Amino acid sequence: MLLFLIGLLSGIIGGMGIGGGTILIPALILVVGLKQHMAQSVNLLSFIPTAIIALTIHWKNKNIKWKLALHIILFGIVGAVIGSYLAVCLAPGSLRRIFGAFLLIMGVYEFFRKGKVGEKKT
Repeated sequence: MLLFLIGLLSGIIGGMGIGGGTILIPALILVVGLKQHMAQSVNLLSFIPTAIIALTIHWKNKNIKWKLALHIILFGIVGAVIGSYLAVCLAPGSLRRIFGAFLLIMGVYEFFRKGKVGEKKT
């Protein structure tokens, strides 16, 4: 039942485009007891089908700017290769601290961000 709830919540968050890993990775570490590397790998694997479903829905609703997305995808692939190699080279504790610091920084930024949230012209 617990895995069902973790999967459901991370799927909802991921489908909203927020990033299901922000829920799934900490839950897999703290609740299930996985090591950081394993939790991140499970997150990446679970991301594929949930992303396909969410992408299909967003595509049908015309929520995709293809030119922008293609640029991000190309550079994202390069970043994924670099990040994957870095992740496997880091000790689990270091990787966990980096992940935690990233979540903390993003949370603080979003909490204190000022100004109108909206779409920029591209």
